[in-house]
Amino acid sequence: MEHASHEHDHAAHQPAVGVPGPQHAAGHGSHHAHMVADFRRRFWVSLVLSAPVLALAPLVQETLGVEDSWRFRGDSFIQWGFATAIYFYGGWPFLTGIVTELRGKAPGMMTLIAVAITTAYVYSSTITFGVEGDGFFWELATLIDVMLLGHWLEMRSILGASRALELLASLMPADAHRLSADGSTVDVAVAELRPGDRVLVRPGERVPTDGVVADGRSSVNEAMLTGESAPVEKREGLQVIGGSVNGEGALTVEVQRTGEETYLAQVIELVRQAQETRSRTQRLADRAAFWLTIVGITAGAATLIGWFGASATANFALQRAVTVVIITCPHALGLAIPLAVSVSTSIAARNGLLIRDRAGFERARSIDAIVFDKTGTLTEGRFGVTAVVPLDGRSEDDVLRLAAGLERSSEHPIARGIVEAAEARGLGDARVSDFVAIPGQGASGVVDGRDAKVVSPGYLREQGIVADADKVGALGGTGDTVVYLLIEGALAGAIALGDIVREESRMAVNDLKAMGIRVIMLTGDAEAVARSVADELGLDDFFAEVLPGEKAAKIREIKQRGFTVAMVGDGVNDAPALTEADVGIAIGAGTDVAIESADIVLARSDPRDVVTIVRLAQATYRKMVQNLWWATAYNLIAIPLAAGALALFGLDYFMPPAVGAALMSASTVIVAANAQLLRRFERTLA
Repeated sequence: MEHASHEHDHAAHQPAVGVPGPQHAAGHGSHHAHMVADFRRRFWVSLVLSAPVLALAPLVQETLGVEDSWRFRGDSFIQWGFATAIYFYGGWPFLTGIVTELRGKAPGMMTLIAVAITTAYVYSSTITFGVEGDGFFWELATLIDVMLLGHWLEMRSILGASRALELLASLMPADAHRLSADGSTVDVAVAELRPGDRVLVRPGERVPTDGVVADGRSSVNEAMLTGESAPVEKREGLQVIGGSVNGEGALTVEVQRTGEETYLAQVIELVRQAQETRSRTQRLADRAAFWLTIVGITAGAATLIGWFGASATANFALQRAVTVVIITCPHALGLAIPLAVSVSTSIAARNGLLIRDRAGFERARSIDAIVFDKTGTLTEGRFGVTAVVPLDGRSEDDVLRLAAGLERSSEHPIARGIVEAAEARGLGDARVSDFVAIPGQGASGVVDGRDAKVVSPGYLREQGIVADADKVGALGGTGDTVVYLLIEGALAGAIALGDIVREESRMAVNDLKAMGIRVIMLTGDAEAVARSVADELGLDDFFAEVLPGEKAAKIREIKQRGFTVAMVGDGVNDAPALTEADVGIAIGAGTDVAIESADIVLARSDPRDVVTIVRLAQATYRKMVQNLWWATAYNLIAIPLAAGALALFGLDYFMPPAVGAALMSASTVIVAANAQLLRRFERTLA
């Protein structure tokens, strides 16, 4: 159960909904730091005050054999004074916590601790002021000391898990070099920037906010934002992200988004929301913690009555009851899920995997079918040369060089694909003149002194030119676009272009299939194109010629086969399918609509990140289950021991309250440490 005390309520530490942004994340982390300092201070003060309480305890004096020399008149009142200070100062977080929990009608861990220490304090105080019996102030003092130590260590773990937000917030610089109309620069606070402003980003500086490069060329390190380890080249017209680190060249950036609209602020908000939202497993843990609280109070009362019935002394019976209440505190159970999720969402954010919905992330562990949109997801969404067929005795390089020389003057996507292929092969430039576009059919010009044309199949049909069926015919069967090179009116070669399959897609598909997950493709392209991509990647199935409005229906169809389905897409027409799927995963380079419809956003356009998400979800779930088992199994074993059940078997051992508190705190530390072991998963991503 989440702690209900204003001193210790995890939910209360979270920022108010609707107040995203780096400043808020910094405040969030500083509040956790304050909590760590508060529990540390209370622990050390209480520990110092405990020394005279223990020194004046009759049981401790008898154990050390100093009862005759250490006892004096009024020593019990001095002990009571120190114990009172410990009870009110050290126990204050628990005393305020019970009030908050009872007001919210949700008794939990704070209730159990407060009941235990108050019972011990009141009972021992009555003995100090005349009632016959043996007090146990020393047990009270050590109990509070151990509780504070456990909470201190726990809050340190929580602080470490939540520091991803503070770290992300620190990426944004405080100042920027704004350019004036005369070209001079003025240093201003980033908060003063407005869309349309231009800022200068010098080598080694962080980009102050999201924008587009207006002038300059450089490489930019976006690793802390997108997980992309290699620097990304930026030139005029390309987007830059606020918080990324500029490389070797100066850039002039035109501001596009500021404040809460920036990519970094949205990432911080997504991480915060993911850490706050409660998944199905969390709600299960909360219910278990609530009932464990009820069981603890009931078991404590039953233990008290039971030992009285067995003719035990009031002091002994009360000691057993207090120990049972303490040992039952559902502290570890309350942390089992939040800490695991907090660590995993932090890991995800640092690697460009943004979890918008924790329930969706939790479902990702059980995915058995993943549907990928084709264009821009499995493929690069641009034309690339897939085959070159030389004719008339020419070589492939010669055909590609001549075609690229002519197409270099065109802005058509097919032309760009041919030029990029020639550049990739390192082919030299051809001399071109008299370039003329042939509307809808290609281009013509003079290349290396000869008349040349790059044209469509339709142009060939109009001119009555017949291509060699044996050499060229196979190109059309893949669904690729085919263009032809004519030199002096004679057919010199054919070039096939298609949407380039990402190399990362091959690795992603292989990994997913190795995990037993079916990989399916969904596309509006023709059957031949879809089949070619599916065969190249080894997909399990594909749907071609799917209209935008039909994509969600196809997802429902796959779900009806009994699969837990994830959809990966990047376009507006993918949004309904992302919502329909059990888990919607949006490529971060996609549209805002697609991102808003998804459970998880991938900052990079890299299909391998889908594999990472599934593996991280599975690793996180394993940690949740391990923590839940530890927390519940610990209580099942510890409660009978605390109640003194060993006496039924003739064993003379009765667990002191302080030992019970130590075991309870130890279980909390173990759960917190186990959650931190998730960080080993991050090392596998390096």
